[in-house]
Amino acid sequence: MIPDTHTTALDRLAQQAHHERTLFDYPPREWVPPRLRDGERVLDVVIVGGGQNGIAAASGLQQARVPNLLMLDENPEGREGPWVTYARMITLRTIKTLPGPALKVPALSFQSWYEAQYGADAWEALVRIPREMWMAYLGWIRQTLAIPTMHGTRLELIEPDDGLLRLTVRTSAGTQHILTRKVVLATGSTGAGGRNIPAFVEQKLPRDRWAHSAQSIDFAALQGKDVAVLGAGASAFDNAATALEAGAARVDLYMRRATLPEMNSARFMEFEGLYRHFAEMDSLVRWRFMRKIFASPMPPPPDTFLRTTAFPNFHMHFESAWEDVGLRDDGTIELVTPTGTHTADFAILGTGFAANLARRPELAAVLPHVALWGDRFVPPAGEESPAIARFPFLGAGFELTERTPGECPEVADIHMFNGGALPSMGPIGLGINGMAHGTERLVRGITRDFYLRDAERFCAEFLAYDVPEAKLVPAPVAMPSPSPT
Repeated sequence: MIPDTHTTALDRLAQQAHHERTLFDYPPREWVPPRLRDGERVLDVVIVGGGQNGIAAASGLQQARVPNLLMLDENPEGREGPWVTYARMITLRTIKTLPGPALKVPALSFQSWYEAQYGADAWEALVRIPREMWMAYLGWIRQTLAIPTMHGTRLELIEPDDGLLRLTVRTSAGTQHILTRKVVLATGSTGAGGRNIPAFVEQKLPRDRWAHSAQSIDFAALQGKDVAVLGAGASAFDNAATALEAGAARVDLYMRRATLPEMNSARFMEFEGLYRHFAEMDSLVRWRFMRKIFASPMPPPPDTFLRTTAFPNFHMHFESAWEDVGLRDDGTIELVTPTGTHTADFAILGTGFAANLARRPELAAVLPHVALWGDRFVPPAGEESPAIARFPFLGAGFELTERTPGECPEVADIHMFNGGALPSMGPIGLGINGMAHGTERLVRGITRDFYLRDAERFCAEFLAYDVPEAKLVPAPVAMPSPSPT
């Protein structure tokens, strides 16, 4: 929550943000011709997901003079995205100076928001951004930009409807239908599939005895318990640390690796040229980038590693991926690994996410027509990757592409501004680092489609244009006197 003592400062900052946007507000014309269906205006864009990507997309579209949009989020206001739900790091992992969703409006930057409340000295002293503070900042941007949002609204189905998209959404009031020209799926890491959960865990353990690291977990209930964590990435260590801080008696972290990785190869990708032009590379080159990323596990961040290993009751097990699980007669979980059999009271899966559009019920009606990487690209022998092949093959503006051209052109009006974009677009569809570049490309793709679909109309209007300029009457020019300093 933002302290009441800071409200005035934030109000002034919001006014400054509006002023800065106005300085570059040219041309001011709202240019997208309205679409009507049964006498009602159709939305131009529906953004699904009210987190940082959704906010950035809405802001970019507003700046491009596409204001006829609506944002949907299934969570209550203030709980959009992962930051106060399942993210369990203390601070963001990115550097504090990243532009994020500000989109080159200085007053909308996190630094401006922070300094307005706590001052420049506090900013200089800040090392990393606390995740709850980032959540509050995102809420302030959404309010400042007056992004129209329906909270508590789950998208259930997207269907083609004679050149439009018909959305079925579920709210507390029941089922509703929304017509729109474009859908932006700003649905985060699960947007192209879901949580990666070993089948034997789902089949053999009661649902109340395990959780994925990206789910709600009652850590207070783990006090005095033995907890087993599977995985060696940042989220696995985050959840292990949270369990230890909640009073777990013991936490064991299991991984298939022989050692923790020391190199984060994704760091190489953090440069302007790649952010801007990864999507324009040949498919083979993009494929090879992705194979390297998928084969190069990232080490846990140093602060996360130290946070966890500071506890004497934390134990790591190398080369110990779970091969099987079950329940013993005494009710404890049995874990079978290559290095032996272990027990636990509760299991947490830090196993990441997997691409599989069949797991996205909202895409069921269009899925047969959506092209995947496996449909569009055959890698050289020895360079196969079933995991990459399951990702959607996207166009230049994050749009889905047709498996068979002409069968369902509406799929190109669904834009995946989420984790599903990685092989096609590079690291600009998820996370803060490449967000500004991703938003620019997304907005350009949407406005390109809107303009080209009405290009003949614009040409006809131009040919018929007959508005005279104001009469030219000479007038004396008086130079203003300089203001006193």
